[in-house]
Formats: sequence, C-alpha cells, structure tokens
Amino acid sequence: MSKYLVTGVAGFIANKVAELLLADGHEVIGVDNMNHAYDVRMKEYRLARLQGLPGFEFLQQDISDKEATLGLMEKVNGASAVINLAARAGVRDSVRDPWLYVDTNMTGTLNLLELCRRAGIPKFILASTSSIYGQNAPLPTPETAGSSLPLQPYAASKKGAESMAHAYHFLHGIDVTVVRYFTVYGPAGRPDMVMFRFAKWLLEGTPLHLNGDGLQSRGFTYVDDIARGTIQALRPLGYEIVNLGGHESITMLELIRMLEEITGKQAEVVHHPFPKADMLANQADTEKAHELLGWMPQISLQEGVSRLVAWYQENMDWAKDLDVGL
Repeated sequence: MSKYLVTGVAGFIANKVAELLLADGHEVIGVDNMNHAYDVRMKEYRLARLQGLPGFEFLQQDISDKEATLGLMEKVNGASAVINLAARAGVRDSVRDPWLYVDTNMTGTLNLLELCRRAGIPKFILASTSSIYGQNAPLPTPETAGSSLPLQPYAASKKGAESMAHAYHFLHGIDVTVVRYFTVYGPAGRPDMVMFRFAKWLLEGTPLHLNGDGLQSRGFTYVDDIARGTIQALRPLGYEIVNLGGHESITMLELIRMLEEITGKQAEVVHHPFPKADMLANQADTEKAHELLGWMPQISLQEGVSRLVAWYQENMDWAKDLDVGL
C-alpha cells in the first residue's frame, strides 16, 4: 500500500479523498490549518470521521508556512504523492482579501512542490477551479478554453499555482495533474455554498436568499464522484490539466424546484443583486477525464440532492446552528 500527503484534509473534497484512500488500505498524512474561512464546526465534524481510522495521521499546520511544510520531510519519506486540496476558495471573499489567497493558493503550492522536490516525491495533484476560465467560456468548457484572463483574485491565484506546478514539472520532472473542479456538492458540504444553504433554509422554513433572477446555472457533481476522479488522477501523466465535475447543469430556479419536490416544502425566495465576481454559468467538458482517467460520474443530481437533504435531516440538531456566511 502507498503513503499520501493530503492537504486541506478537513475540507469537503479532501476529506472524502482521504476516506477513500484509507478504505483501500493506504496511509494518509492529513494536513489542515482549521481556519475560519467558513464555520469550523463543519471541518471538525469531517475530521472526527477520519481520526482513529487505521493509517491516518493528522497535523494541524498551514501550507503557506514554509518552515513547517518543509519540516514534513521525515513524515513524507517514501510517499507516493502529494494531493494538494488545501485552498482559500470563494470568488467574492477573494475580492475582499486577495493577499490571503496568494498566501495559501500560490505560496502554499510552491512550498509543497519544493517538498516534493527535496523528498523525491514523484507525483503532485493540484486542485484548481472552473473559475479560471473567466468570461464567455464555451459551454460545456474544455481544458483548451482560455484561462489567462481571470476575473477574480481567487482564479488568478489558482492560475499562478498551475503555472508554478508546470515549472516544477519542467525543471525537476515531477509528474503533475491539475484537476479543475466545477461545482461540487453533497453531505457535509461547505455551509456557505448554494446547495447547502438552499437545503438548510428550506428544511428550516426560513426565507431562501437568491442572487439575481435565478437563471444563472451551474454544472453540479457529487462529492464521491469528484473524490474518485481525484484518486484516478494519481496515475503518471506528465503534466496534464483535467476538468472534473459539472456534468449535470441546472439553473438556480430549477434547483429550488427540485429541492421543494424532495423536501415537500415551499420556498419563500428573497432576491438580491447578482455579485459582479460571480459567473453566470459553468459546465465542464469531461471528455478528457474519461479518456485519460477512465472517469465517469455515477451519482445523478436527483440522487445526490436527496442524499444531501437526508444528511441534513439526520444532523439538523447541530447543523442548524452552522453559519452559512450570508
């Protein structure tokens, strides 16, 4: 079995990746700084599900701390890959504090790449974002679409991380796969994301807050499918950028109707102005993921949303107190 360093391990996607790796008998060293980018109680809940499992070790530290990250040399000795899923995410928050996004997404990635170089770790996975495609991307969006004109500091920081990863691939022979995630959802998801917010508000009978007219659309993919794709990207590919996610596109109004049907509740919608930093639509072209990784999503949107609703109902006693960041 193999050893992996998984960063952002208390985060939504990384937590599921670590869970699947451990289930397959691998060793996982999980790193997370447990920041308050969103309600830390959700991160604590996810982390608690991993702690105590055979093969798992947790370290609370920040990847943007160069000395701490390079100090992992002994821990990662013999590791097969670094899976860098730690990030400051969110297009709107990046406008308010872009320096924080540069620290985590760019400097943190550089520190981990340097750790790979010094420790002789052959594989590096970098989580990136569909936001990198900017304005007027074709739908569905292939990896060849333009990504040099980001619209927010978040996307710009991810573009910088991708470029640094390519430099380390070129100079030092590290095998790099960049996985560009589209909109990911599922149980124990980020409480500040639309799917969690809508489900919470509907189930609690409180007003549902909607930005814009609701005609903006997102391509959603269930977290288990995304985690499987990330693990499949561990195979040696040289340097590749691969879209993961976004296979089922739906408008926000259609999503509200779906949630109403699943929950049996009627939404009271409060409209707000559409944020300039947001994109009107995203949907991934995943043909490359299928060809290179053999990846195909398995969970339908209807099934995935039903699982999210069921999870919230089961955990409402504490999840109802989570801050959704509005």
